[in-house]
Amino acid sequence: MKDHYHLVLIDGSSYLFRAFHALPPLTTSKGQPTGAVKGVISMIKKLMNDFPDSDIGCVFDAKGKSFRNEIYPEYKTNRPSMPDDLRTQITPIHDIIEKMGVPLLSVEGVEADDVIGTLASQATTAGMDVLISTGDKDMAQLVNDHVTLINTMNDVLMDKAGVVDKFGVNPNQIIDYLALVGDTSDNIPGVPKCGPKTAVKWLSEYPSLQEVINNADAFKGKVGENLRESLHQLPISYQLATIKCDVELDCNVEELQLIEPDREGLLNIYMELEFKPWVDELRGEDAPSPRKASNADYTTILELSELDDWLGDISTTKPLAIHVETNTSDYMEASLVGLSLCQTEGNSAYIPLAHDYDDVPDQLDTGTVVGKLKPLLRDIEIVAHDSKFAISILAKHGIDLSVSFDTMLASYVLNSVGSRHDLDDLALRHAGLHKNRYEDIAGKGVKQLSFNQLDIKTAREYAAEAADVALQLSSILKGKLEAEPTLASVMNEIEIPLVEILSHVERNGVLLDTDLLKTQSGELDKRMHELQQEAYGLAGEEFNLGSPKQLQDIFFNKLELPILKKTPKGQPSTAEPVLQELALDYPLPRVILEYRSLSKLKSTYTDKLPKQVNASTSRVHTSYRQAVATTGRLSSTDPNLQNIPIRTEEGRRVRKAFVAPDGYLLVAADYSQIELRIMAHLSEDPGLVDAFNKNLDIHRATAAEVFGIPVEEVKDYQRRSAKAINFGLIYGMSAFGLARQLNIARNDAQEYIDLYFDRYPGVRDYMDRVRHLAGEQGFVETIFGRRLYLPEINAKNFQRRQAAERTAINAPMQGSAADIIKRAMIEVDRWLTTSQIDARMIMQVHDELVLEVKEKEQEHLTDVLEQYMSAAADLKIPLVVETGVGKNWDDAH
Repeated sequence: MKDHYHLVLIDGSSYLFRAFHALPPLTTSKGQPTGAVKGVISMIKKLMNDFPDSDIGCVFDAKGKSFRNEIYPEYKTNRPSMPDDLRTQITPIHDIIEKMGVPLLSVEGVEADDVIGTLASQATTAGMDVLISTGDKDMAQLVNDHVTLINTMNDVLMDKAGVVDKFGVNPNQIIDYLALVGDTSDNIPGVPKCGPKTAVKWLSEYPSLQEVINNADAFKGKVGENLRESLHQLPISYQLATIKCDVELDCNVEELQLIEPDREGLLNIYMELEFKPWVDELRGEDAPSPRKASNADYTTILELSELDDWLGDISTTKPLAIHVETNTSDYMEASLVGLSLCQTEGNSAYIPLAHDYDDVPDQLDTGTVVGKLKPLLRDIEIVAHDSKFAISILAKHGIDLSVSFDTMLASYVLNSVGSRHDLDDLALRHAGLHKNRYEDIAGKGVKQLSFNQLDIKTAREYAAEAADVALQLSSILKGKLEAEPTLASVMNEIEIPLVEILSHVERNGVLLDTDLLKTQSGELDKRMHELQQEAYGLAGEEFNLGSPKQLQDIFFNKLELPILKKTPKGQPSTAEPVLQELALDYPLPRVILEYRSLSKLKSTYTDKLPKQVNASTSRVHTSYRQAVATTGRLSSTDPNLQNIPIRTEEGRRVRKAFVAPDGYLLVAADYSQIELRIMAHLSEDPGLVDAFNKNLDIHRATAAEVFGIPVEEVKDYQRRSAKAINFGLIYGMSAFGLARQLNIARNDAQEYIDLYFDRYPGVRDYMDRVRHLAGEQGFVETIFGRRLYLPEINAKNFQRRQAAERTAINAPMQGSAADIIKRAMIEVDRWLTTSQIDARMIMQVHDELVLEVKEKEQEHLTDVLEQYMSAAADLKIPLVVETGVGKNWDDAH
């Protein structure tokens, strides 16, 4: 046995199933399965510790079938489908491996064995010693003077002598052995009744399968008959058992080298999956050992004199952290239960106001406390976590809270991709603090207590700690932002000023015509019933249109429609993309698609929106979340106003229910083709810049360039093609995707793309440049310096790397568009606040702002709105804003 190996190759797929089935089930507190993750990563960690001087590569099977299925369609058909609890763990496993700095390979059309075999063959040629970590007996065929196997589950090593000891044949006879014995798990047919002993005996007499076949008549008895009856399939079994050692790879064996691990990325995943020992291990000497923040001695204020004393010690020259506690997370319905203040680490006070359990002690009057806090909070620098919620709650009590720093937003600006931004996780990641989690003190699920039901002592430890942790984090995160001036600018000039504005927009809400929505629900119900009857007629029977299983039976068994894609369980897929393709040629999938669309519209909007109207305001109030979308876009929830369909008549009718009150109008202002304009700005392509500066129809101008004809001769279908190219390329669409969208041949689509890049070479240069830069620095930036990290930009897996490259191209455009409309909101709000106009912002939907304005002031508002939105960025081409006016949102759009 060797004492050093140049390279350790890990058969990840082999250990994936073994870890899942051999180890006890493990889940997070939220029910996410993690047993296989822990097992596989533990094995990799052990190998890294056992062979610290070796490079390591990890190989997994790719999705889909391999070339062996073409040789033998029944290959592996005996295997049960992958359990859902295992499937959900594959992505976290891959993510952790790559963040550990371990090269990860997965190649379509072949199996992990073949990739490992190819690398082992390359290593042997180069004279490199390789250790293959696997539990797969097939790998024994790879063993030679340079290649050794190890079963990491039991630490058994296997060299050439070990193969003979275990199997009774030499490594170069393993394929022959496997072909004779067969493999029930892979459904490889062998010789019936030919077990390992018989195979060894035959191969000791005749050293290869071919010689066994040549001498088949020499074998006696029933097993000899079985051999002769199996002669036709033995060559196939041999092919199936042979590991392919000439796979075309993106890298060679010398390039498989460990790289510096992404410690922050690992920390985020380990915390997400609740692998606390690994979190502690990772922090090591680089950060303080995790400790409880609540070791501090926190104060409860129940007397007015105590409040006066505590407030009297506050300095107006130092930041003050504030944290509010309520009885619900709905900012419109929530009541203030208590609040915490902290200005010095470990010295935090909780002021209970509305706890209402049995025998609760007397608490201070909310009005009195608010009256004392109001002048103080106006004259001091305020920090908080998720400050928008605190602003909305305190506004109910007449406090106009102005926050100067928000730890949630600081984390988001520093890295929107690789981390969660809740206070508990930030405390552990940045301050080494194990903060109390709410479910630990209040219970989980339906039995969870609301904050007002908690006893005041327990509430104090949780709430006072939150303010204390926010204060500590604010200092740490400020330092990180100050080290990155462009990120600090995004934080201070975009995100923080936007917080108060979003709070106002949310509380403004939008008026709904609930009667119209109820009418629409009835009409949708009627149309869905008609579609249901039409589907029954086309199918020749009644069935549940929402049942994938019944759809599978009718589509693929009864009607014999072509199977375009299968589910991970091997069943024919009825997912929407599949139905869209089938609908081009068959009527029933078309009906099902329309039915699904209407059903979703009804359940999500026309039925649900009236139930979400606030009883006090008669309006619906969404929540705009700043720290969710990785590109900087706002996310709308409860209800989501950004996903109401606009391309269908039924979707637009839902927008008609968003109305202006009597005497007012809605004004909708939308940036025209903003991402294409940003592409022109970033690429500096002369053709694109010129087209926009001349205010040409960009799609018609593109069509003229691509097809080499005058603009006035462009046909509508050519403009549609150009539009698909314009938008497709900025989202990384391939020739295959464009061909599907335009329903043309792939070669024709590729020709369109090539012509586009010939006419707009600056765009191609920009894409090449940004891909290269992203690969070098690991992130891309918006025009204003917002950063989007790309953890998979250098992934060994081609598909994952390609997806990251597509994101690298699009993110600067989508992120810049998000920054631009946020900057516009800040300027528009500043004008609304200082002018006397009777108008307010009520919605933001991607590139669109919607305002409510007094009818007689609409023209003035529209003029000023267009001016401020157009001036929100200084680009090489104009920002064009299109405005509309109406009594409802659809008319205004």
